Amino acid sequence: MTTPFQKASEWIDAENAQDPNIETDHNTEYPKELLYSNRMYERLMQFEPEASEQVQIASKAQHICRWKVARESYPMDRVGYLKWREDLKKFHAKTTAEILQRAGYNEDFIARVSFLIEKKLLKKDAETQLLEDVICLVFLEYYLEPFVEKHDEEKLKNIIKKTWDKMSDKGHQEALKINYSEENLNLIKASLGL
Repeated sequence: MTTPFQKASEWIDAENAQDPNIETDHNTEYPKELLYSNRMYERLMQFEPEASEQVQIASKAQHICRWKVARESYPMDRVGYLKWREDLKKFHAKTTAEILQRAGYNEDFIARVSFLIEKKLLKKDAETQLLEDVICLVFLEYYLEPFVEKHDEEKLKNIIKKTWDKMSDKGHQEALKINYSEENLNLIKASLGL
């Protein structure tokens, strides 16, 4: 029999598989948000194999259908960016809640997943912090490189420092185990004064 978790995972993957944006990983093309979802889930299970079912789902659904809320539909300034990010969290939580209802989860479970996706009580709620650590680890491992190509050193140092500040000590230890290019490792050390 298919469990609610299997159903929800399958449906989240099916939604993310519709992403028209394509990203290549090891010479294979993937819908961008499906690849991100897989990376989030894999990293979570590596980092915290005992993670609750709620965190597991929140990790997979972190960017669900993200392409449907275009950055360009908001003012291209800091205020517009922050509003876009806030609206995205709500959109991801709502989209996931609908899937979880269909999969047969109860209201408390769904509310908890929404709470996590909206990243409430960061630094105070252990599971929100765990999810944030995973988001930061996935960014550092897979998405730092494209940023390095686009931004100047000062901006990059600022991005790295902000990322680091969001993480727990356990997250920091894990981040330093990632296999960075020598250039990026030096950039991270310079940003953090290590």
